[in-house]
Amino acid sequence: MQDQLKPAARSAENVNKGHRQRLRDRYAHAGLGDLHDHEVLELLLYYALARGDTNRIAHHLMKRFGSLSAVLDADLGELQQVTGVGQQAAVLLSLMPALTRRYLHDRIKRDQPILNSARAVAEYVKPLLIGRRTEVFYLLCLDSRLRVIFPALVSRGTVKDAYVHPRKVVELALRHQSSSVILAHNHPSGHLQASAQDKALTQRLVQALGLIDIRVLDHIIVADDQSLSFAELGILPEFDSIS
Repeated sequence: MQDQLKPAARSAENVNKGHRQRLRDRYAHAGLGDLHDHEVLELLLYYALARGDTNRIAHHLMKRFGSLSAVLDADLGELQQVTGVGQQAAVLLSLMPALTRRYLHDRIKRDQPILNSARAVAEYVKPLLIGRRTEVFYLLCLDSRLRVIFPALVSRGTVKDAYVHPRKVVELALRHQSSSVILAHNHPSGHLQASAQDKALTQRLVQALGLIDIRVLDHIIVADDQSLSFAELGILPEFDSIS
């Protein structure tokens, strides 16, 4: 009986191998634009799962999470709950958004942009912030020509939970010899509005940095692919040396 099953197993393996190569060829010829979302997942899974029906796994992932972006944004534990997705495949899938952010930011950073407008700042920070599941806060340390010396990740968490401490921000600004700084954080909820906590934190940081003669030029909030500028809205606090 076992000997009778071997040819069938070999045949199924050959069919699967042929399907994988055809999908690779389609990508090589026309890029991702020629592939459905589940086929994009299937192609990725080839490089984590040497064998098995990755088409079936891709469909299970799409059914569980609802979209390609939701699959890639899922955490490792959630991904591994899908039948056929082990740790190796889960790590590969979850790596994609982080790798994309790193690539986009590195491409912009390579050109050493001058951040002299809210639009220029938004273009710089969006790759750092878009697609994150939690709130993160960045301090952009600038030189005298408004070029970024270093984009410092200050905290992960929420502003209202006081994860952003003025002392840490001051230390980072001094460490990188900043002439001025820009604040930036994201709203994972997609709600693009400066909260009372956002405004209060900005006030504290303007005051703390002003005491060491470092000016806060703007505070940018990113929600999905939109951004808000405190400076453009006229709500950026001024340093009050009397306070």
